[in-house]
Amino acid sequence: MQTTEEYFAHYKAIAILSSQMLVAAREGEWSDLKAMQSTYRELVEQLRKSDHRSELDDTARARKLNLVKKILDAAAAAAAIRDLTLPSLARLGALFTVNSPARTLKKMIGLR
Repeated sequence: MQTTEEYFAHYKAIAILSSQMLVAAREGEWSDLKAMQSTYRELVEQLRKSDHRSELDDTARARKLNLVKKILDAAAAAAAIRDLTLPSLARLGALFTVNSPARTLKKMIGLR
């Protein structure tokens, strides 16, 4: 069985990692972001499996609420990460379609 501190360590690690992921996305560190996302999923899974069944006192409940709020803020960070990554994907897509109108025109006039 986990101690209360170990239990809260998972919440804190998730909150910290979420903010680090946003920084990595803002700086365009995509390989770092990918690694962090994997770690994030592992931490969430560990938290789900954690066996913390004891009652929390008022202080511990307030601490948990604070950490949960930080994690929820991370959901907003995830949206910001998506906003940062989508323009990169759009630029990449544009690279593949840049010559498409020219190819279409060549086909129309019978050129190869």
